Amino acid sequence: MISMLLKGLIIGIFVSAPVGPIGILCLQRTLNRGRAHGIATALGATLSDLLYAVIAAFSMSFIIDFITLHQSILQLIGTIIVFLFGLYTYRNNPVRELSKMNNDKKNYLQDFLTSFGLTITNPLVILLFIALFAKFHYITDDTTVWQSIAGIFFIMFGALFWWALLVNLVNVFRSRFNIRGLNIINKGTGIVLMALAIVSICYSIFF
Repeated sequence: MISMLLKGLIIGIFVSAPVGPIGILCLQRTLNRGRAHGIATALGATLSDLLYAVIAAFSMSFIIDFITLHQSILQLIGTIIVFLFGLYTYRNNPVRELSKMNNDKKNYLQDFLTSFGLTITNPLVILLFIALFAKFHYITDDTTVWQSIAGIFFIMFGALFWWALLVNLVNVFRSRFNIRGLNIINKGTGIVLMALAIVSICYSIFF
């Protein structure tokens, strides 16, 4: 069980660690709005990864077949969503956003849902889980149901550990940014998100 715990933590970190659109969004929200908003964003991404881990662990073949068959169109839809979110982030005014936050303290759910929505549109994550399960011999045909459930929770703990570490490290530097710095972060984040989307589309077309 200890071996499974360690492997689960590693898999959770491996899935969460790549600095993709969600990682960048998490950094931006932590710097712009504070640690709590970064955590809410991270939880949305973790829930999405958890759902895909369940699908991979319990071999829901019909879903895997659907994703494999339609992966191009699913990836295109996800890429378009990332691009539009990047455009929204680029055009967003941090001064107006901070003023809005002062009047509305209940936007953690919005952070959670947008993060979850962006992450769930990338179903190719399930293929990453399958590859990692095979690499680490993590969940196999010999694994019991209870072991599989425990393994999924270990993965979730690994993901949460990574996000908590990232958010807290970034939050340390938050006090060094003024409004102008936050505006630069907003525009930089938007540009990176749009660039990632364009690169993804080009890669899909040419490769």
